Amino acid sequence: MIERIIDVSEEPVRMRVRDGLLVISRDEGDDFTLPLPEVGVLVVSHPQVTYTQAVLSGIAEAGGAFIACNGKRTPVGIMMPLAAHFAQGERFEKQMSAAKPTLNRLWQQIVKAKINAQARLLKETRGEDFGLSTMAIKVKSGDPENIEGQASRRYWPALFSDERFKRDRDAPDQNRHLNYGYAVLRAIICRAVCASGLHPSIGIHHHNRYDSFRLASDVMEPFRPAVDRAVVAWMRDNDPLGPMDKKVKEHLIRAMIDKYSFEGEERTLFDISVKTSQSLAGVYEGKRKGLVLPDI
Repeated sequence: MIERIIDVSEEPVRMRVRDGLLVISRDEGDDFTLPLPEVGVLVVSHPQVTYTQAVLSGIAEAGGAFIACNGKRTPVGIMMPLAAHFAQGERFEKQMSAAKPTLNRLWQQIVKAKINAQARLLKETRGEDFGLSTMAIKVKSGDPENIEGQASRRYWPALFSDERFKRDRDAPDQNRHLNYGYAVLRAIICRAVCASGLHPSIGIHHHNRYDSFRLASDVMEPFRPAVDRAVVAWMRDNDPLGPMDKKVKEHLIRAMIDKYSFEGEERTLFDISVKTSQSLAGVYEGKRKGLVLPDI
């Protein structure tokens, strides 16, 4: 099945459901239609878009995610499927009762995978990894020394060749591009987590009480360099302070639907995130010791 990311930001449209299809109508031109199960993520940022209740319920029932944006075209909310796995209740119980040593071991694996992915991206784009590969080796169970944070402080200035660059969600530069890309990626991960029968708000490491998708925030960490690579590529020929227009979003979304080498096959992030989430469910159920993590 083809899973699509649809961004509605350039013009007012009307969305409705007809015979199991999402129908997008414009004032000019033919209707655009596609089966609801093919809607992986729907992003709506144009203020004059209208849609029926059947659109939201249909996407959720088919296992898709919906992202709402504010007046600045910044993602501010995600709607996820409520029930997406036959053993959901049982897996919730296993997830909530996971022992602290298990959670610490899981976080160690995630942080190592993230830092190694960042190291590979730096080597690819800047010719060296700035010591991140060595730092990844030092990550202990639960990352008590916060090697993740130390690596981040090296990673961001090196990635953009700017000693002053910091990851600031409110900054008007390429941080906006990262925000958008991460929001779409987070929806993909949320979708995979729910499809695996896990609760997205019961995290492994993240504990922010205002974050309703803490588990997705954990699982997505090793996937982030896929977005980072796309942003770096865009910045080679474009102004960091330029508009977040259709071309930028198309470029970022392409990184989400591209195929990546995974376990000897070419897979999309949709596929890989499901594999990772299913392996996490297996750990909670005592059937696995470790996670299946991406090698982005």
